[in-house]
Amino acid sequence: FLKVLSHIDSILRSPRAPPLIYRRSKGPVQSYTKENRQECGFEHLPLTIEMWADQLMALKDLHRSLRKLSLELMPWHSADPQDSRESIRVEDLQFIVDAILEEIENKEKNSQTQSLQTLSAIVSHFQKLFDVNSLNGVYPRMNEVYTKLGEMTNAMRNLHELLELDSSAPPTVVVDTVGKLCDIINKNVTEQVQQLLGTQDIHSIINKLEEHERFFPPFQALIQDLLCLLEISNLDDILPVVRNLK
Repeated sequence: FLKVLSHIDSILRSPRAPPLIYRRSKGPVQSYTKENRQECGFEHLPLTIEMWADQLMALKDLHRSLRKLSLELMPWHSADPQDSRESIRVEDLQFIVDAILEEIENKEKNSQTQSLQTLSAIVSHFQKLFDVNSLNGVYPRMNEVYTKLGEMTNAMRNLHELLELDSSAPPTVVVDTVGKLCDIINKNVTEQVQQLLGTQDIHSIINKLEEHERFFPPFQALIQDLLCLLEISNLDDILPVVRNLK
């Protein structure tokens, strides 16, 4: 029995043992071997063995949890028939953890590759939409589009305010409102022209213009002859010179 205890004690004192497993007894009761009378901390062996038993049970629970996590992340991996075995080693747990880490790293690499492909597709689509022939022209065209967009946004905001429209009104409503306003202005201009020429229909306007074309050239020639004959250059001087001649 003492030989077995000495062997257990040597295991507990081994450098491979966890540092908190072996604790030298501080009490007055101590155990000695008969051969060399050396001190052995046997009094805490039951507690240590109980702790080891609890750790072995927890090791099984940890293995079960890791296997569950592994199946969630890698459902294509079938369950290992050895998972139901009684003895679980730390190497088994480490193997599962390594497999999970490798799968996560592969997913990160794949996501980065997909991101690069997505970015490349976005740039190509931008080049096609805005007629950009090279990658060097993408940034200048982006700046140009941004500037034009800002100008258009400011113009639309000013039109909304001038036309007293709600800020949420779409561009089609703005265009329709401007069109109606232009129609009103054109109608007013037509009415003013009609009043000025003293007529209310287009045919009368045409007749007035034709009369003007027939009258104005002879009248202009007469005035030019008078200016030359009277040796003056201003129209306002014609009437005073004619009166003096009388």
